Amino acid sequence: MKLIECPRDAMQGLHDFIPTDLKAQYINQLLKVGFDTLDFGSFVSPKAIPQLRDTTAVLAQLDLSVTKTKLLAIVANLRGVEDAVNHSEISFLGFPFSISETFQQRNTNSSIAQSLGTVEEMLNLCDKNNKTAVVYLSMGFGNPHGDEWNTEIVAHWADELVKRGVKILSLADTTGVSTPEKIETLLPFLINNFQHTEVGIHLHSTPNTRLEKIDAAYNAGCKRFDSALKGFGGCPMASDDLTGNMATEDLIGYLESKGEPLNLNMEYWNEAMILSSKVFH
Repeated sequence: MKLIECPRDAMQGLHDFIPTDLKAQYINQLLKVGFDTLDFGSFVSPKAIPQLRDTTAVLAQLDLSVTKTKLLAIVANLRGVEDAVNHSEISFLGFPFSISETFQQRNTNSSIAQSLGTVEEMLNLCDKNNKTAVVYLSMGFGNPHGDEWNTEIVAHWADELVKRGVKILSLADTTGVSTPEKIETLLPFLINNFQHTEVGIHLHSTPNTRLEKIDAAYNAGCKRFDSALKGFGGCPMASDDLTGNMATEDLIGYLESKGEPLNLNMEYWNEAMILSSKVFH
């Protein structure tokens, strides 16, 4: 079971700038907990996501000497890829590949076709720099823009990405429109049809639908979950009303109830919960 904690996703939509030192303190605390991966920052235009304009400065303050957790950074174009691969501390580069044309333009200022080219170049640079690409099938459960969506469209783009060498796909519910029924249909399809690709899920949800979505994903065979402490965050490019992330504490509680060995240090986790009140207020 792989748990990916997403402080970057939690922070990116906040209006008030979080001081760099506080960001680093919070992420360092999360690094002690024992997650598989930490989605810690992004190499994107500071005009697009001003909250994360200090990602390089935050990275310089992170203590990776006593953690098994790997770092993931989000990129949105080739320039971001080229910046990110220069940092040896980063293991994973994440790219939001939307199957909604409208959202791809809104999120990365490029078309789906152009973004496919960016993915190809990212895969090449990742191979040369000992990184691994994680591609998010953004708007994977539908979109609010009226763009066509169905299982066949999801399958088509997943196939195109895997054919190009993507080894990790994360099915992303960007605006919280997923349902247990959609999850139970899409996840097994992807897992069964792309058996040499790691398939995960990045769910956004309101508090009252979190557990049913986690349950559906778990029962569908998912072994890779993205979440954020207390469900903070959401994608500021997706809609005006942010739908929060899956809450990590809900995910931990659910997986523990299923007897899954998570190997997390809950003392450090509780300290991160307390520290979060200084970051998100």
